[in-house]
Amino acid sequence: MSAPTTGHTYTIKEAAALTGLPASTLRYYETIGVIAPIGRGASSGHRVYDEADLDQLTWVACLAATGMSVSDMRQYVANGQVGAAAADQQIELLTEQGRRLELEAEHIALRRRYVAIKIDYWHAVAAGDGDRADLLSGEARTLADALKRSRPH
Repeated sequence: MSAPTTGHTYTIKEAAALTGLPASTLRYYETIGVIAPIGRGASSGHRVYDEADLDQLTWVACLAATGMSVSDMRQYVANGQVGAAAADQQIELLTEQGRRLELEAEHIALRRRYVAIKIDYWHAVAAGDGDRADLLSGEARTLADALKRSRPH
């Protein structure tokens, strides 16, 4: 649970706006243990976020933005509570995420190349250059095959 604070506190709506995460995601992350339970207002019973909560939510939002799985985010947060003893596990989680992102970047580069070839193809068609259009069509087919093989998992 969040530590009591004398600093500024935030409603779930404000926390959502400040972190870029929808309120439903904030509730979900709390429910499944990605983030620690959030303190509740004494009179209202509503979630009350403090600066430490926002700090944690901000880096969780960054992990989510990298495409990290919820399971890996949960593990990352749990490891963070352990500290230095979990450093190797943190490095492993982040290294694996880096590898996934690299594969995704390669796939995006292939997709961009495919679009560029198709643009060139249509320029050739518009210019009446059938030989160039045929060449580009073959390149596009080859690239389409490469795209099928390189789909990120």
